[in-house]
Amino acid sequence: MLTLIQNDHDVPSGSLIEWCREFQIPFRTVRPYLGELLPPVADISALIVLGGAMGVHDSCRYPYLLAVRSSIQQAVFREVPLLGICLGGQLLADALGAPVHSKRNGELGLYSVNVLELSFPDPLFQDIPRVFTAFQWHNDSFEIPAGAVCLASSSRCAHQAFRYGVNQYGLQFHPEVTRSIITSWIESSDDVDDSARILEDFIREEAVYSTVSRKLLENFLRIAHLLR
Repeated sequence: MLTLIQNDHDVPSGSLIEWCREFQIPFRTVRPYLGELLPPVADISALIVLGGAMGVHDSCRYPYLLAVRSSIQQAVFREVPLLGICLGGQLLADALGAPVHSKRNGELGLYSVNVLELSFPDPLFQDIPRVFTAFQWHNDSFEIPAGAVCLASSSRCAHQAFRYGVNQYGLQFHPEVTRSIITSWIESSDDVDDSARILEDFIREEAVYSTVSRKLLENFLRIAHLLR
């Protein structure tokens, strides 16, 4: 079954749930921050690891991150299809031995993301424009793990997406956010400049953003053989 790991009460699955229902994909959401136990990786057909306000180095304050990281490592070993979003991507990079930097290359709001030219288009970005607008909300950033391929970049954060193996992906941007999620992030943050502009920009680009994000999830589900 498709399993979504939610690491933070304020960082839910957003549109991913709506689209999984549209695609008629059975799924479950596990919330380890509430003490919910992560299922055995052998029972997971594909894994999506969501973001969070904490960082990969904050396991002393959020000890459940160690269990999430362990599940990611097991998924890597078993070659379970995996999509890590923001913190989830950083946890995947960390599990693969790559550095994750605190307070480096941060981005808040909409940024253009460039899909890098490879010898062949990566399946995750199939039928997605070579330059698209993505919503960003991060202060930390990951390096590309050894053996992985960098797939996308932005002007401020060079490492926006990578693939490890054939079916495991880390993203820095947020394809799942909705207008209400962004509003809640802005309202709970004390140090966001131009918060009104960030929301206005998203509302203006929401339809195009949603189309790209939905296609990205569809591509991942096809990679995971959950969607034909």
